[in-house]
Amino acid sequence: MTEAWGAYERAAAAARITVRELDDIRELQRAEQVLAGIWGVPENPPLGSELMRAMRKAEGYVAGAFEGDEMVGVCVGFHSVPAARTMHSHIAGVVPAMAGRHAGIALKLHQRAWCLERGITLMEWTYDPLVARNAHFNLAKLGAHSAEYLPDFYGSMADGINDAEDASDRILVHWRLDSPEVAAACDGRPAEVTDVAGGSWVEIPRDIEALRITDPAQAREWRTKVREQLLSGLETGRLAGFHRDKGYLLVDTSPTEGTE
Repeated sequence: MTEAWGAYERAAAAARITVRELDDIRELQRAEQVLAGIWGVPENPPLGSELMRAMRKAEGYVAGAFEGDEMVGVCVGFHSVPAARTMHSHIAGVVPAMAGRHAGIALKLHQRAWCLERGITLMEWTYDPLVARNAHFNLAKLGAHSAEYLPDFYGSMADGINDAEDASDRILVHWRLDSPEVAAACDGRPAEVTDVAGGSWVEIPRDIEALRITDPAQAREWRTKVREQLLSGLETGRLAGFHRDKGYLLVDTSPTEGTE
């Protein structure tokens, strides 16, 4: 637990922010506005202050990142099954002005320390497999592992990030909060992903969000292509990591001939 809070404090100091839980309704309303701004839907926030208030009452995780008095990020999670040991992190984001400050790392490390303090050792969340920066953040920097590929998980999503005409495929990741691998990643020493025997790479666009604006049809083609490759590969293997330049590493785990 001391290790987890120490990792958060170092990350927060590097990002020049503080992260704390939100309880006051005015702060929760501000969190709603921050999320609406990040997702580009001021008239339809992805999460309302009333629900965040209920989550806090149910002992869920609702926290804000602050630069001075200004809220610059929000992270929200609720208990999953089994409730005593698992947290589902539903939404997390930081304002564009914080780009390059690594505030997102500090938010997740605060959430990790909060969970471990309560005996929660597994966290899960979903992300769009086509967004390279999120894949790198989740699988490389945080040391999370892919658990499941979820086609069109949320249905149509009309906001400033997603394409309403595209399927909302997601990868579910598991973050084992007390593992040595995750502790090392949180200390700035993530494991490297390299070529392995029996492995293959699944390429994704470098910037799918820009491609959705300039060529949405091609962006949807990428969705189909990556979905087919990952689902096919996961039938006989596992997703072993992500590399900025090469994409996802699929490793075949099917038994070789002559083995049981």
